[in-house]
Amino acid sequence: MTADAVGGVWVYAVELARALCEDGYKVMLVANGPRPRSDQVRPLRGVRGLELRVTDLRLEWMDPEGADIERAGDVLLNTADEFRPDIVHLNSFREAILDWPAPAVVVAHSCVQTWWRACRGGDLSEARWRLYCDRVAAGLSAADVWVAPTAAFRDAIVATYHLSNQGRVIRNGLSVCVPTLMKRPVILGAGRLWDEAKNLAAVVAIASDLPWPIHLAGETRGPDGGRVGTSGGSVKFLGTLPRPALLDEMGSASIFVAPALYEPFGLTVLEAGACGCALVLSDLPSLRELWDDAALFVDPHDRNAIRTALQSLCWDKDLRGGLQAKARSRASDFSQSAMAGAYGRLYGEMSASRMRASARRGNSVMELSA
Repeated sequence: MTADAVGGVWVYAVELARALCEDGYKVMLVANGPRPRSDQVRPLRGVRGLELRVTDLRLEWMDPEGADIERAGDVLLNTADEFRPDIVHLNSFREAILDWPAPAVVVAHSCVQTWWRACRGGDLSEARWRLYCDRVAAGLSAADVWVAPTAAFRDAIVATYHLSNQGRVIRNGLSVCVPTLMKRPVILGAGRLWDEAKNLAAVVAIASDLPWPIHLAGETRGPDGGRVGTSGGSVKFLGTLPRPALLDEMGSASIFVAPALYEPFGLTVLEAGACGCALVLSDLPSLRELWDDAALFVDPHDRNAIRTALQSLCWDKDLRGGLQAKARSRASDFSQSAMAGAYGRLYGEMSASRMRASARRGNSVMELSA
């Protein structure tokens, strides 16, 4: 299983790998891109059947020209030759075109083209990004199966890359140990603060109009080295927190706000819901699909709407308490065990399909020989 430690894909991969190992699988988790922090690796220690291999292979969205493709192919195929997998689980696109020794599934967590359309409108026009998009499409077509975490994002991928293979939907899931903390009058937001898709600047802009303080957790420095500002009177910037510390913040915060412009699933929203936060979310198809009737939805481009929703939750204890209970209940639908079970069934189907195809080829060769 490949993964990267830049965002929510790492949380997803760690949760899935741990659950699969508990079910008796052996998992080789290959970390590409920026090296995972020690707190990100800690949950993998002592997991029976799990091996972590850290590489410096460039992530495809950080390497749109494909300068690292050949080296990535050598490293990953050599690793597969050593590990001899029954299934190859790719949390990226372009590596699916490699000649894998086992069936390969690609999971579409996000892509630059759909991000661009949501955040800036239109299509990517630079030649290097056209190369990237061509390789994404090629990877999705080459995979034995591809998966998306929501039907909305699956449909967006199909439309963007003109795919005939419709893909599967398997919801992400988490095993959140919910902190038993007293709720405080705090509004929490979390995510990559440098990523305009998270749109947390909209929350900072209205902070002075809110009766409660805002806490924002997340990385402020982007992959290109640029930083976002971290000053604001009623906003407390928490920086990058280890996951247990972030869950503590969620456990004590009364409200969680995610005014994203682009969100294929939203693992931090799921974590906040599991921790009993009242949710204020962008009215995006993917978030509606997951949280309808369990959150307040706002137009992410309308700061007045965001302000009004947050003010109403701060002032109305009954509304806030009702949404906290609904979010916690809905979050229980997206469990780690349900996710692992769905992938386990998919792996079984893929292996059986490969075996049937091999048997058909063997029979054809025997008939030709006869």
